[in-house]
Amino acid sequence: MPKKVKGERPFNFGCLPLKYSYEEAKVVILPIPYELTTTYKPGTREAPLLIIQASRYLELYDQELEYEPYKVGIYTQEELEFSVKDPKKPINQIKEAVKKIIGKSKFPVIIGGEHTISLGVVLALKEKYPHLSVLQLDAHPDLYDTYQETKYSHATVMRRIKEVCPICQAGIRTLSLKEATYLKSQKESALFTAREMIKSEKTFQEITNSLSNEVYITIDLDVFDPSLMPAVGTPEPGGLFWYDLLSLLKIVFAQKNVVGFDLVELCPLPGMVAPDFLAAKLIYKLIGYKFAKSSPQPTVNSP
Repeated sequence: MPKKVKGERPFNFGCLPLKYSYEEAKVVILPIPYELTTTYKPGTREAPLLIIQASRYLELYDQELEYEPYKVGIYTQEELEFSVKDPKKPINQIKEAVKKIIGKSKFPVIIGGEHTISLGVVLALKEKYPHLSVLQLDAHPDLYDTYQETKYSHATVMRRIKEVCPICQAGIRTLSLKEATYLKSQKESALFTAREMIKSEKTFQEITNSLSNEVYITIDLDVFDPSLMPAVGTPEPGGLFWYDLLSLLKIVFAQKNVVGFDLVELCPLPGMVAPDFLAAKLIYKLIGYKFAKSSPQPTVNSP
């Protein structure tokens, strides 16, 4: 267990010391406890705080990478707050917040909140990276044009993002008739089902090949099988497991320039901390995949 030290910043991801200032950090974590359009099981607004709390108990040394990812500097911003009930206005607020982060050449890591938040992040990144593509890891395609009388919803987010840049959807295992009809109308559609991915790891390279060089990754935690990740709004059976997802992501990070990622749709379950810890572990693992090659040689001493 990591040793806690004087000067630790409890709200900082990993409970890292105050010495990691915004200017020094390469990674900026932005918690967005936004929840307005969720259906079935609510609770995503609680996720950012609980994930950050769970991250206090991470081992900061990554055994796979033989590296301590925290040494690139990880700074956690205060949570974004929203005072309006119009789902379009928070998207603009998120866009402006992310533009400030990437304007300082920081690597953005976004913790949601519901999946709608990804649109604001992509709008910001698209301005900096004109050839951006988005890898969506999800049980659902989220391709409704409108849902519950709005175009800005967790169920429409990838339709809106697809209007901005190319997308690749992976881990999908359920969709509506409207979404199926829409997909059939598209000349090109990069969609890979969970069944395809589990059946053959060759699919991982096909997914990677479908992406442009600059990639943003959005991870809805229901991409995991509910036996591993029950704390989601719609726990669809037949999902991916830990090493399935890591195998794909390791290839993507190795072959593409990943310019940021988000993790969304955790619906915390009272008395069950394993899903919160998994989410924190995944965030830390992906920071490691991004920076392990370019960072100084690791030591085994944690802060």
